[in-house]
Amino acid sequence: MTSDRLLHDALIGRQGSRADLNTPVLILDREALDRNIARMAALTKAAGVALRPHAKTHKSVDIARRQLDAGAVGVCCAKIGEAEILADGGITGILITSPVAAPAAIARLAKLAARAEGLMAVVDHPAVAVRVDAALAVEGARLDVIIDIDPGIARTGVASAEAAVALAQTIDALPGLAWRGVQYYCGSQQHIESYAERRAAIIERTDYLQGVIAALADAGFAPPIVTGSGTGTHRIDLDLGVFTELQAGSYVFMDKQYLDCELAEGEAAPFEVALAVDARVVSANHSGLVTIDAGFKSLSTDGGVAAVRRGAPETAFFAFMGDEHAALIAPGIGDMLHPGDPVSLTVPHCDPTVNLYDHYHVVDGDTLIDIWPVSARGCAR
Repeated sequence: MTSDRLLHDALIGRQGSRADLNTPVLILDREALDRNIARMAALTKAAGVALRPHAKTHKSVDIARRQLDAGAVGVCCAKIGEAEILADGGITGILITSPVAAPAAIARLAKLAARAEGLMAVVDHPAVAVRVDAALAVEGARLDVIIDIDPGIARTGVASAEAAVALAQTIDALPGLAWRGVQYYCGSQQHIESYAERRAAIIERTDYLQGVIAALADAGFAPPIVTGSGTGTHRIDLDLGVFTELQAGSYVFMDKQYLDCELAEGEAAPFEVALAVDARVVSANHSGLVTIDAGFKSLSTDGGVAAVRRGAPETAFFAFMGDEHAALIAPGIGDMLHPGDPVSLTVPHCDPTVNLYDHYHVVDGDTLIDIWPVSARGCAR
């Protein structure tokens, strides 16, 4: 098998070497990445709120280290497999944001708790809390836990304030668990394009969260940590002042979904596009259409279609044409572009696109400067 390192190591540091990469290839602009990391760190610090960015976006030990170096208190992981990889890479302060419920996964969680500094995990059911406690006893470990609260989408989380209190009471009685707070992630509101409409939706959902917090406080369980939020609502959540820490993730890269949103009221987008997929024209036999070598296997499809960033008219329409190919459609594009010409694309949805690749090809301008592994690629269990 021909690996990215075998293909491209010799290009590292050579001026203009981005143009010689085999495509399709995942590109990461290091300077834009670092500016995005610094920007979110500054916003949260100014608000007196901690930042625990979600690593399910990048699945990268290298990027997580840069976030910690910039002041993050830790990172979030969606699955136990991601957490294992990042913890073994030296990343501390990991919060697993999806409930760990399967017996084999609970056993792994207990083992990870014994070796991972600052590990936390969410729970949303008393029976699961009891199982986790029993597994921890086998390993002689303890674990900080966060109660996951359903924001109204019925995916995960306790479904009422009463259920939150009951779960806190269960956790309090278990010797291996230490309750640290609550998680509340309004995922369905993150991509509402209008800032005003998104703000109104989040205010309504935050009112519900405050009711749950009040019920917990009345029962003697005032949460020291209130964690959640995302790239789409980070400004709104900072303004509302309920969260003690933010979990935003996609801000490091930015994708078309978030570019289509008004992230800050009356301002330009606060974060830059740092992630791209570079492709090449492979066929140009029609005046109004060219075919490129990036299809379903190279770009996520759940977030719509990619957008041309450079190398072709930005108004060109992108259309998937199968596993390996897509079309760029615009008047006269087949006369402007030729087979072998490079095209750079802004990805529709960064998280699942990243999971299609083994490595980031890190660039400074048009020069390849490093190759970083997508450390936790495919760690969905």
